[in-house]
Amino acid sequence: MELVQKEHDRLLKRLKASHGIKNVDATIDLLQSARDTIASDPNQAAITLAKLQNPVKSSFDSINDNLKETHSGLNKYTKSLDKLFKDRPLPTTEHDALSQQENLINRAIAMHLLREGQFSVAATFLAEIADQKAMDNPDSTPLSPKPATSLLDIDEVPSSEIRKQFASMYYILHEMKEKKNLLPAIEWSRENREALEARGSNLEFELSRLQFVWLFHGESHAQDVRNWQAAVSYAQREFQAFMPRYLPEVQQLMGAMAFCPNLQGSPYSTIFNNPSAWDDVAQFFTREFCSLLGLSADSPLYVAATAGAIALPTLLKLQTIMKAKRTEWTSENELPVEIPLPPSYLFHSIFVCPVSKEQATDENPPMMMPCGHVIAEESLHRLSKSNRFKCPYCPNESHPKDARKIFL
Repeated sequence: MELVQKEHDRLLKRLKASHGIKNVDATIDLLQSARDTIASDPNQAAITLAKLQNPVKSSFDSINDNLKETHSGLNKYTKSLDKLFKDRPLPTTEHDALSQQENLINRAIAMHLLREGQFSVAATFLAEIADQKAMDNPDSTPLSPKPATSLLDIDEVPSSEIRKQFASMYYILHEMKEKKNLLPAIEWSRENREALEARGSNLEFELSRLQFVWLFHGESHAQDVRNWQAAVSYAQREFQAFMPRYLPEVQQLMGAMAFCPNLQGSPYSTIFNNPSAWDDVAQFFTREFCSLLGLSADSPLYVAATAGAIALPTLLKLQTIMKAKRTEWTSENELPVEIPLPPSYLFHSIFVCPVSKEQATDENPPMMMPCGHVIAEESLHRLSKSNRFKCPYCPNESHPKDARKIFL
């Protein structure tokens, strides 16, 4: 991967340093100037064209040289990609589980487009789905197939409302990231204060704290007394609503005012000089906004594609080994090898029964006995046979009916 990154940086550097576009513009200017000269005085055509020959030839030579350098860098970059990602067939299975889930796939695509703010593209995509369904079922009544827009319905929330919500989210994020304007986000958090507090979220305070820091620095980040006064006035006006839940945090912000001349050397410097503060609060806002809609913070399509890309090298290697050993993939509803994924991509708890050494499933959940030890339900039934039995890990005895299903 380092070779690919090196060739990519080298190619990008060549493109930035290239004068090809400037040479093309210069050639166009020469030709236009010559055309104007000849149009104004046709008698000067021969002289003008003679003077034009050498500059145009020189310009074309420069353009060709730049193109050769760019083409050479592009070839090296392509070769490094081919070397890293060799042309090998992808793992295949006899049964494609997603082939029967067309609605889920279309829904994931449409929701991803809405999350990215591509509202017109999402509308076109949904319209094409509806047209395709109408072509596939020309004789169907309007009541039989659901319209394509119903793919976006969530917990009886109509798709039109979901589009409106995502448009609002995209607008707030745009104001936050591009204009450093937190007021729309703060207003939204106040409108949804009860729902956020029920979730235990501190989004409103985090937005207000960042607004305080932004007012303190000012747009130019100049140490101005007016900036400090504006921040203190904002705190006096807005922070009363956060008492006493966030009293220590508010005291930190107000205590930092005593170090205004030398805030960098104060214990509060990290609060007022956090380079990732805006990105962090934007991600926090996105997560809470989607949570109130009953959605995950990240696009399922993005998560699935990323997890698949991470798993692909392992699956390719597994396929090569299976082909060499002439074995088959016999496991059902699980992968034959472990795929290491980032912690943020682990959505389900995993429990391996210490007796059967098998992973628990919805049909075979983990069960806790009165002694506190946990085994899978199938192991529990095998050990007990509906009678009292001794725990395999301690002397205590219990009955299967005393075991409780647990959720890890």
